[in-house]
Amino acid sequence: MAHLLRVPEIAAGTTEAVLATWPVPENSPYSAADVIATVETAKAVIDIEAEENGVILRRLVPEGADVAVGQPIALIGVPGEPAGNVEDELRAQGITPGAPERTFISPIARRLARAADLDPRDISGTGPNGRIMRRDVERAVRTVAHPAEVPPPARPRGEPASSAAVTRPEPAGYREVPHSRVRRAIAGRLAESKQTVPHFYLSGSARAGKLLRLRAELNEGASDARISLNDLVIKAVAHTHQLVPAMNVVWTSDAVRSFTSVDIGVAIASPRGLVTPVLRSVDGSGIAVIAAAVKDLTERAGAGRLAPRELEGGTTTVTNLGMFGTESFAAIINPPQASILAVGAVHRAPVVKKDKLAVDAVLEVTLSVDHRAVDGSAAAEWMRAFVSVIQHPAQILL
Repeated sequence: MAHLLRVPEIAAGTTEAVLATWPVPENSPYSAADVIATVETAKAVIDIEAEENGVILRRLVPEGADVAVGQPIALIGVPGEPAGNVEDELRAQGITPGAPERTFISPIARRLARAADLDPRDISGTGPNGRIMRRDVERAVRTVAHPAEVPPPARPRGEPASSAAVTRPEPAGYREVPHSRVRRAIAGRLAESKQTVPHFYLSGSARAGKLLRLRAELNEGASDARISLNDLVIKAVAHTHQLVPAMNVVWTSDAVRSFTSVDIGVAIASPRGLVTPVLRSVDGSGIAVIAAAVKDLTERAGAGRLAPRELEGGTTTVTNLGMFGTESFAAIINPPQASILAVGAVHRAPVVKKDKLAVDAVLEVTLSVDHRAVDGSAAAEWMRAFVSVIQHPAQILL
């Protein structure tokens, strides 16, 4: 019997998405577990899999259309079953028949238009048969980026022209880049965090010479994924959370929730925007497993192939700007997590060793903490333990 395919619940708090692709053509049978539609949110691309064998009798929305959770997107039936008149079937399901307006657009042009929040129907195509090409989208983006032109004020009648009026400076030119869905989501999440979460901050400085030597030894002759400094920091954070379990918590409206295993978010600057997928049970994972998992998440984040469940959970996040040469910074907590660790670049700095001044590799970090869930003394204890772990890193391999 024909029935409607609706947009499933995608992730907590997500109500809207974009119908990205229809992998299965109309009137072509598919099997259970086949991907029959792909939707894209601000954070990830989600495949909708078929629950049973079937056939798409009619698509109700085109690729690139905005859709909401629960919205009908197709009429589907059983392969080989006579569907009768599709229009009659749609009316029986409460849907007014009508073929969706179709816009011919190249895949890369569609992605660019989506990133710029442009409706393809508002773009004139210059390709074959009016197909919208990349150049058309780029031209449409530029149309909202013209510098403002402000005419000079009118000179009162009878007033002589002055040199100042002749040399009046032109207004500064600018261009505007429309907000993408990802950028809007990031802005909303960070603004909510700063408005609702009482942040406090602690800074720490650790000698990193032993940590650098440990990384070199682990990577010596390695044929698999190489261990990065950030991988070691992630493992050190998990180990420190075990030493100070008061930090391995999240704030809820009813209670402070404490966890037995340590799940850690990793901030990744992907081409789609900032995402923070979560590594599970880092405390029980070897450093090689962590490195491989981070590499995999980074690659899939760049392709927009992270699953919604991979973006949820965790008690803390590690964000690292060291690769850009930034030595110290503070970050905004990703609710409901209780903290986020901002990691700077390892740099050479004067240190005191056995009452003597020396120069060593130094790592500076800043911990942002949710004061509702964690007391200052617990956070200070955590920072002291973390610095010790960085300076004596062999313990994270035990």
